[in-house]
Amino acid sequence: MLTTLHTHYTDTRAGDLAWCLGSSLLPALAVLDLDLGPNSIQLRLLGASHQVILGAGEEECVETVACLPGRRTPLPARVAERVRGWEYEFAARVETLSSHEFAGRAQELLALVENHPHGLAGVFPGDPNAFTALLAGGDESGILWRTWHAYPQEGQLVCTRSTLRAFG
Repeated sequence: MLTTLHTHYTDTRAGDLAWCLGSSLLPALAVLDLDLGPNSIQLRLLGASHQVILGAGEEECVETVACLPGRRTPLPARVAERVRGWEYEFAARVETLSSHEFAGRAQELLALVENHPHGLAGVFPGDPNAFTALLAGGDESGILWRTWHAYPQEGQLVCTRSTLRAFG
C-alpha cells in the first residue's frame, strides 16, 4: 500500500534517526495490520519515520526508528536482545547514492512495497523520493520486517532489517 503522508517532512537527516525498543505508541499517519502465521504485526508510518508493533497487551513489543526528541544516539549497526520469550535482532545501514542512483532505487523500492500485500509506504509532500517504507513477512517461527527511510536531499537511504523469533 502506497500513500501520500499529509504532514510536514519531519526527518531532516539520516543521522537524526534513533532506534528504540519498547517505547510508547506515537501518533501514526498510516497503519497496516497483518496476521502472519500465528503472529500479528502492525506497521505504522509516523511523521518522524516508523513503528512496528508485535503482539498485544502484556506481550506487545514495539520497535521505533524515528527522530525522537532528546535522543542523539545514532542508529546502532546491530542489536540482539531477548524480549518476552522472543529473540529480537535489528540491523541498520546507510547507503549513500548519487542523485541518479537514488531516484532509481527510490522508485524501485516504492514499486516493490506498493504491490506487496504486506507492504506500507508513505511519500512525504514535496519530493516523490522522500519516503518511509515497510515490508513484513513471517511464518510459525517468527516475523521479519525491512524498512527504508529516504533522504533525497542527502542522497542517503537508511535500510533496516529486524527479526523476531520464538526463543528456544
